[in-house]
Amino acid sequence: MALVLTDEELMLAYRAGDREAFRELFRRYAPRLEPMLRKRVSDPELARDLLQQTFLQLHRARYDFRQGARLRPWLFAIALNLVREQLRKGRRWPMRLTDQDDRALAASEPGPDARVAAARDIERALAALSADQYDVITLHWAQGLSFAEIAEALGASEVTVRVRAHRGYARMRQVLGYGNAEAEVDISRKR
Repeated sequence: MALVLTDEELMLAYRAGDREAFRELFRRYAPRLEPMLRKRVSDPELARDLLQQTFLQLHRARYDFRQGARLRPWLFAIALNLVREQLRKGRRWPMRLTDQDDRALAASEPGPDARVAAARDIERALAALSADQYDVITLHWAQGLSFAEIAEALGASEVTVRVRAHRGYARMRQVLGYGNAEAEVDISRKR
């Protein structure tokens, strides 16, 4: 039976010169980071470039990784900072589904029209969020990070992250037309 190393053990092995450890980190995280980046910038080519830049930054900063720190929030922070840097340059990309996304959703089951409509509604609700709320909601809801991990990734307190999540989910409910009582979102499910 093969020994499975934690992300942190892989990062420390990579720092020590193990190139296979870097490849394993890429295999673990590229499939999670790319969809998040793609949704954030809505340009598949730019998302792939940002993904490559994320791992290039990981390589460059490998000696800054502190033993005892968690890798996942650190890596997501690198990716989000690269997106913010692109946005600061004045380039904005709308968060929208592409025609290809529409076709993929339409081909899925059941009720393709309902799924496309639901995806559009969620997209509209996410687009109504502030950048800070969007980051917290996508890291929590879509990527499954805990509030502590999100706080670490964003360099904010856990209380601040929880407030952003609460306000973001409330804003989404408002945009989607749900009353507070009917659509209470359980933000405590992933701590």
